[in-house]
Amino acid sequence: MQKTKFLLYGANGYTGRLITELAAQYNLQPVLAGRNRQSIEALAAEHHLTSRIFNLDDAEVLKEALEDVAVVLHAAGPFKYTAWPMLEACLQTGTHYVDITGEIEVFEIAKKYDSAAHEAGIMILPGAGFDVVPTDCLALYLHNQLPDATALQLAFASTNGGVSHGTALTMLEGLGEGGAVRQRGRIVKKPLGHKGMWVDFGIKRLFVMTIPWGDVSTAYHTTGIPNIETYTGITPKIYKALKFQGLYNWLLRTSFVRNKLKQQVNKRAPGPNAAQRSEGKSLVWGQVTNNKGENIEARLIGPNGYTITAHASLLIVQKVLSGDFTTGYQTPGSAYGADLVLEVPGMERATKRIAKKEQT
Repeated sequence: MQKTKFLLYGANGYTGRLITELAAQYNLQPVLAGRNRQSIEALAAEHHLTSRIFNLDDAEVLKEALEDVAVVLHAAGPFKYTAWPMLEACLQTGTHYVDITGEIEVFEIAKKYDSAAHEAGIMILPGAGFDVVPTDCLALYLHNQLPDATALQLAFASTNGGVSHGTALTMLEGLGEGGAVRQRGRIVKKPLGHKGMWVDFGIKRLFVMTIPWGDVSTAYHTTGIPNIETYTGITPKIYKALKFQGLYNWLLRTSFVRNKLKQQVNKRAPGPNAAQRSEGKSLVWGQVTNNKGENIEARLIGPNGYTITAHASLLIVQKVLSGDFTTGYQTPGSAYGADLVLEVPGMERATKRIAKKEQT
C-alpha cells in the first residue's frame, strides 16, 4: 500500500501553527500531532484536520503512529532531545524525515544515519526552515559561481520580528557553550563571537559576529568547502561585552540560571505577531574566496524567518509526497539545488560583485 499521509509533529507550537495555517496553500492536509491533547485537537478542529496524540518516549506507540505516514515534518525542539526517537521510528516504518532544526550536533549525528536511510528507502532532511534553507542554498549558489572556493562566510540578520518560545529555549540550551567554525574540513570550537565585522546586506549595513549556526555542518556537506564561518547580526556593544564571556560561561551553564531564564521566556508572547512578521525582513549574505584571492558575494532578502520556515518546510514536504526526493541524508541544497529558496514567496537573490583581493 502506498503511503500518502503527512504528519506534522509539534503542530501546536508557534512554528507548527504557522505551518498548519499555510498548509492548504500547498494542497496539503497534515495530520496534526503532539503530546498536548487539548491544544492539538482544538487546532485540528479549527482547520478541519485529523489529529494524533502521542509523545516520543514510547517507541512502540511512536512506530504505530507512523505506520501509514509517508513523511514526518518534525517541528518540536530542542531537536538534540527530540530528533532521535522520531528518526528511529521513521527508519523502522519507511517514513521520510524532515525537521526544522538549526543545531550543528543534530546535523552531524543525522549524517550517521545515511546508510540506514538508504536501506530504508527514505530521505533524512533536517534543517528545512530558516535554519538552514536560505543559507544552505546561498552557499551552493556561491560555490557554483566559484567552484574552487576554499573559504565560505555566511551571515544573516533580521529587521523587526523576534523569536518564538521554541527558538528561545533552544538558544538557552547553548548558553555558555561557545561557538564553532569549520577549518580544513573539521569542526573546531571557538568562543562565541570570536570574530566580528560589518556586512552590507543590500538594504542595510549591519555588524555581525560568529555563531555556531547549522551551516558549519550543512554547508560543508552541500559544497565541500573546507573553511566555513557563520555570523549573525548583533550590536557592537553586546559584541564587546562578549569578550568577557570566559569569566561567566560557567554560570550560564548552571541549571539554576537556565531555569530562571526559561521562566522568563515562558512569560513572553509565544512569538512575533502577524503584524511583526509581515513587517519583518530576513537578510542573508554570503561570500566565497579561493586560493587566488578571487571572491564572490551574494545576498538574499525575504520575509520574516518564521514565514520562510513555514513555506520552505511545506515546499519540501510537497516535493517528497510527489516522489521528488533523494534517499539518504540530505541538506536542502543537496536535495533540491540552489534555487529552492527562490520558490519561497518574496525571496530575492542578487550577486553584487566578483573581485580579486589586492596582494599585500
